[in-house]
Amino acid sequence: MKFIAEINIMPLKEILDPQGKAVLLGLKHLQLSEIKDVRVGKHITLSLEASSQQEAKEKVEKACSELLANPIMESYSYTLQEINEKIIRR
Repeated sequence: MKFIAEINIMPLKEILDPQGKAVLLGLKHLQLSEIKDVRVGKHITLSLEASSQQEAKEKVEKACSELLANPIMESYSYTLQEINEKIIRR
């Protein structure tokens, strides 16, 4: 079975986000002072194969917790979707 994982990695709320502060400053220069806070993170899309949804979830968890996200500074969330590849022939 094939799956797509959409992963969002964000800095923890307790951690200073210099990129977010820089973007916020830029928005203020564009007269968008109504925007009060910006947090900048990462979005990662993974394509993977697994024998079940549970196995796919375990693989994504391992990738996130051991490589993609730094648990000391970042949190992550993801969605997992099975890809149904049906061949339509004319």
